[in-house]
Amino acid sequence: MIGKIERVNLRDIWKNEAYDFTNWLAENLDVLAETLGISLSLIETEKAVGTFNVDILAEDSDGNLVVIENQLEKTDHDHLGKLITYATNIDAKKAIWITSEPRNAHITAISWLNESTPIDFYLLKLEAVKIGNSEPAPLFYIIVGPSEESKDIGSKKIELSKRHIKRLDFWQKLLERSKKKTDLFSRISPSKDNWISTGVGLSGLRLQYLINYDWGSVELYIDGGKGSEEINKKYFDYLFSKKDMIEKVLEDKLEWERMDENRASRIRKKFEKWGLKDEEHWEELQDQMIDFMIRFRKIIKKYVPELKKVRNKNIEE
Repeated sequence: MIGKIERVNLRDIWKNEAYDFTNWLAENLDVLAETLGISLSLIETEKAVGTFNVDILAEDSDGNLVVIENQLEKTDHDHLGKLITYATNIDAKKAIWITSEPRNAHITAISWLNESTPIDFYLLKLEAVKIGNSEPAPLFYIIVGPSEESKDIGSKKIELSKRHIKRLDFWQKLLERSKKKTDLFSRISPSKDNWISTGVGLSGLRLQYLINYDWGSVELYIDGGKGSEEINKKYFDYLFSKKDMIEKVLEDKLEWERMDENRASRIRKKFEKWGLKDEEHWEELQDQMIDFMIRFRKIIKKYVPELKKVRNKNIEE
């Protein structure tokens, strides 16, 4: 059965902008970062700038400061003034204004700021959608971006929306099929992201499904967050020492990606025959991914007790 996409009132999800939405966004900056095509890391919420407070202060991959101003209503001059004040007073390189309803006058103002200042200004519209009884998912649309992006902003906004909705549909169907075979992802909701994940019984290890335009994958993603580089690699190295046994049990070859240049590591099985674009083959792809996930989880769970010993030894050292 195909679910119907419904839009959800933002205030039904986040009743209080300052406490509910700002805190949610601070914990989920990757959702915003994907829309913008940049990396964002949280520094602080409610950062004091004179007598005002920045909703969210973050930094990009180059260490440049980014200010984020939230407004779950029509844009107004007050919030525009705050955005400019924050950005200029702390020497931010990017300024992001999130709203539920951008006024034409403020769209024009942000476009002018991009043309007239060295700061990259973004004006984003926020909506929320759900399919059936799924949890609501946020959708960010770039209304105005830095001047070099303005030419393709319309097509980018439409394409992002279509891709996000298509992912929601893919995950909704995969999870429905998964529930018929296993309870592994039974508590996971569909997402507009290209991945969904669940725990495996040890912090820092996540079993993930991924879907891209022309392929899908099942993976163990190893990342305990900030400061976890050493233990991430130790987990990976231990599992890699069992590579032959794991692949023998699975009767399949895996991609072992230590990723020394990154904090995280992954062990992955790709399914490259079909992807998000091949809607007529979704069921076949989903069944392949689900069946492999069931077997993959079983073998990974077997090694969790030993991985806990690796963790404990690392703590002692």
